[in-house]
Amino acid sequence: MHLSYFFLVLLLIPVMTAFGQTTPAERYRTNRAPLRPNPYIELPLGAIKPRGWLKEMLVRQKNGATGHLDKLYPLVMNERNGWLGGDGDQWERGPYWIDGLLPLAYILNDKELIAKAQPWIEWAIKSQTPDGYFGPSQDYPGEPGIQRDNSRDWWPKMVMLKVLKQYYSATSDQRVIRLMTGYFKYQLKELPSKPLDHWTFWAKYWGGDNLMTVYWLYNITGDPFLLELADLLYKQTFNYGDAFLNTDLLSTTGSIHCVNLAQGMKTPAIYYQHHPEQKYLSALQKGYADLRKYNGMAHGLYGGDEALHGNNPTQGSELCSAVEMMFSLESTLEITGDVAYADRLEKIAFNALPAQTSDDYMERQYFQQANQIMATRHIRNFDQNHGGTDVAFGLLTGYPCCTSNMHQGWPKFTQNLWYATADKGIAALIYSPSEVQAVVADDTHVNIKEETTYPFGENIRFTIQMEKGKSVHFPFHLRVPGWCKKATVRINGKNLQEAEGNQIVKMTREWTSGDVVELLLPMHLSTERWYENSMSVERGPLTFALKIGEETKKVTNETDPVRYGASFYEVRPTTPWNYGIFEMQESKLSENYKVEHSGKGSDFPWNLENAPILLKTKAKRIPSWQIYNEMAGPVPFSMIDNVAPGPEEEIILVPYGCTELRISQFPVAGRK
Repeated sequence: MHLSYFFLVLLLIPVMTAFGQTTPAERYRTNRAPLRPNPYIELPLGAIKPRGWLKEMLVRQKNGATGHLDKLYPLVMNERNGWLGGDGDQWERGPYWIDGLLPLAYILNDKELIAKAQPWIEWAIKSQTPDGYFGPSQDYPGEPGIQRDNSRDWWPKMVMLKVLKQYYSATSDQRVIRLMTGYFKYQLKELPSKPLDHWTFWAKYWGGDNLMTVYWLYNITGDPFLLELADLLYKQTFNYGDAFLNTDLLSTTGSIHCVNLAQGMKTPAIYYQHHPEQKYLSALQKGYADLRKYNGMAHGLYGGDEALHGNNPTQGSELCSAVEMMFSLESTLEITGDVAYADRLEKIAFNALPAQTSDDYMERQYFQQANQIMATRHIRNFDQNHGGTDVAFGLLTGYPCCTSNMHQGWPKFTQNLWYATADKGIAALIYSPSEVQAVVADDTHVNIKEETTYPFGENIRFTIQMEKGKSVHFPFHLRVPGWCKKATVRINGKNLQEAEGNQIVKMTREWTSGDVVELLLPMHLSTERWYENSMSVERGPLTFALKIGEETKKVTNETDPVRYGASFYEVRPTTPWNYGIFEMQESKLSENYKVEHSGKGSDFPWNLENAPILLKTKAKRIPSWQIYNEMAGPVPFSMIDNVAPGPEEEIILVPYGCTELRISQFPVAGRK
């Protein structure tokens, strides 16, 4: 069966040249009036290929849980799943998995993964009924470990709509257009009497995903009813814009679920395309500022375990929040062109995301802590505790939504490294080793190879190749991150310009095959202040954390294996962790922090053994700062005198994403 699906896919994939798609006008469709034109345009799925460490991450996903979740989690992902026509799980988890598996399959151009995703696509399309509804429709009695009710809930369809949108991007399968047109007519008819929160409250908070696909379809078909539906969907969706501007939502503990917030952050930006009023952009800016102020942590996310829970560095941050916030930032960047969203995206991708999954992508944490000194099974001060398994590394520890949803993070990050531009050029807005095939100017195919060790290294090299070696005039956009004081752009070895951070550098010229653009982004050390005046150490997009010795133990779960997995891993410290660092002027940081490059050439940099860069500095242990409830105790407020009376010691800081145990928000032990 899988093989026949694969051959069907091959028939649907458009013919491609060595330099990209043959139908650029179809592929790079901009917003149709009255929607506001966006500055950046998503490229077709598969046009961007990972290289270097990023490719290694995706290959590990393929060989790990993403590629084998049907075998690792058969209770939910086998043929009984409702999204394959079975009587098993009818809700979100199946679509969640395919939302990561499908883009991974097409980015890697992996025939086996494509064949594994295809039955889910086929069943979804063939499930559509004459009235336009699609998806599971029958509820079943409860069964441990699976969700068999609320099959007609609007929310799981929103995830599958995202999957189908990506599938169309890769294949141009017109059945997707017919299904969405029919389903959106069904929604327009049914939503007045069965609003988004009719079955569960989740869809009310996730309506932005539904809205996004409605606008996407409108840009293809131009059907006027879609704009009417869009306004209805927005009206029924939780009003994030008003909440950010006019309420205390983000300063109130427990006010909103952490993943609802991560997904919903993009909703004002999506609606802004149809109603381009400044209040929607202002709401986003205030929302992100308040989220950082009241709940922010050094890894780029916020306290939410599961409800919003402040900025104490021992509060948890859910893995679903990481991948959903990344997708929200990717969507917002494309619409607004505001490079601040790219900075936020990289902060999460290069810090929080790699720290929360195992090296082989087989285990993950449900919650991570910015200050995490024990990853053990224990009841902690979280809003939700799932048998105390939330910070242990396992396939099902905590709650299995993240088991299903974690797979979208790196594939969608890869998909958003590059964009087509409204001025018929190409833009590199997020940086990682990659290669892109795109169409520029008047349908000229271009291939650009990006070589870099970023986010660890400062240099990024782009090599441009044209089809048949011809020269073409087009703009090339590069982002200068907000943390960079002064970047240098070179073309073919000659300095073109220097540029301060937080802007786009646009180079419009006649490009020739073999041209090389170099972007130099000097990474300086800096510090940030957090909860109880604690301090983090930053370099470029990376947060650094204390290197702690780790002892890992596999635990056989004989108590509740159906709920939390047959086994999981606990990690305990083998070296001291209760250090405070010194406050100093920024000009003194380079004197007091020695930057060392390890020289290790591994394609997988995200562990202690392979960390490409480390910092050495002096610190003091704080005797009063002890373990509490298998966590770091309350962080000593950083203005307490004589909190660290002992001698100075040398400590090593490594990139946050390389750690399983860490201190990333340090108390201050004195001044220098």
